[in-house]
Amino acid sequence: MIKTDNISTRKLLLPIGTVSMLFAGIIYAWSILKAPLANEFGWDAKSLALNFTFTMSFFCIGGFLGSILTKKIGTQLTVILSGGLTGIGFILTSFSSGNIILLYITYALMAGLGIGISYNAIISTVSAWFPDKKGLCSGCLLMGFGASSLLLGKIIEKMFNTESIGWRTTFMVTGIVAGIILIITGFFMKRPDTSIQFPVPEIKRKKIKENFDIKDLSPTEMLKKFSFWRAFICLICLTAVGNSVISFARDLAISVGSEAELATTLVGILAICNGLGRILTGFLFDNVGRKNTMVIANIITIAAAGVILISIVTNSVILCIAGLCITGISYGACPTVSAAFTAAFYGTKYYQTNFSIMNFNLLFASFIATVCSNLMLSSGGYTTPFILLLALSTVALVLNLSIKKP
Repeated sequence: MIKTDNISTRKLLLPIGTVSMLFAGIIYAWSILKAPLANEFGWDAKSLALNFTFTMSFFCIGGFLGSILTKKIGTQLTVILSGGLTGIGFILTSFSSGNIILLYITYALMAGLGIGISYNAIISTVSAWFPDKKGLCSGCLLMGFGASSLLLGKIIEKMFNTESIGWRTTFMVTGIVAGIILIITGFFMKRPDTSIQFPVPEIKRKKIKENFDIKDLSPTEMLKKFSFWRAFICLICLTAVGNSVISFARDLAISVGSEAELATTLVGILAICNGLGRILTGFLFDNVGRKNTMVIANIITIAAAGVILISIVTNSVILCIAGLCITGISYGACPTVSAAFTAAFYGTKYYQTNFSIMNFNLLFASFIATVCSNLMLSSGGYTTPFILLLALSTVALVLNLSIKKP
């Protein structure tokens, strides 16, 4: 048997995957990317919020499609195609005119779909090489995904504000670079051979186990379970908080008195906390169990909505910063909760497809983000949207506590 610690592929895939996730994560910098479009074409917040909703919807569809394509045509070709689609989407966005429908097609449909496909294919492939270090692997990949808004977002904003570059060239360069990175990544993506012997993961004695037998359920069987729908609706309510904040994070910070440069930085910090939330949640699962972790993640989400609501009422930048950080952590917890819940309740045999179905909660949550944007416009502030988000996160806790066995 071959030991993977001596294989260069294992050591090479993790940094390559992390860098590719850094560029794929640009999808979460929408609150920065939308600014020049609003100025150029006079598109209102409602129309731009809808674009984010469509983007996240196609991101979810892309994740489901990615799970199918990797089985049909292999991971390498799947990632290469997703890179091309992502790059072309951004490049075509740089030629945007006053027709916002074209933005929905180029940015939301093409780029969103491409990033969703690559996200699923890259994470599942790289993770397959680290069965002994799943937490470290997923943490690195998702930190790369989360760091994009902070690292690339700052660069992009500076390019926007540079007269010799402008937003059109910035979108084009972003598309070319992101597309090339993902295409190159595709050539390295290869699932481990069955002959490879992986190190045996260390089993923690104090790990809390489920109090039921885990069975492998097909997607159809999973969809028939009441436990799935309670968890699904719970995740919609929880994810809606992060989705909504991400869609207008920069504007929210400015509304309570933040300087524009700080507001842009906060978008990136929110994304970093997103990655930290995933790592923290993974740690909690190993030490306090799935059920307790889900409740803790829910309470953090309630706290996120509550702190931001107080910051709006008191016009406090400090509380807004705290709220955005907590929101990032809570939002990062959602995919980790989703992944662990799906594996624990419905097994590993159909996991990739079941997980992609569970991730459709992001699609419905993105529509709630649009509702919050509309409420912000109609009410003239962010108070009403966050009252709604606080209520939804409380409803999620009730659903969360009601989940027993599959």
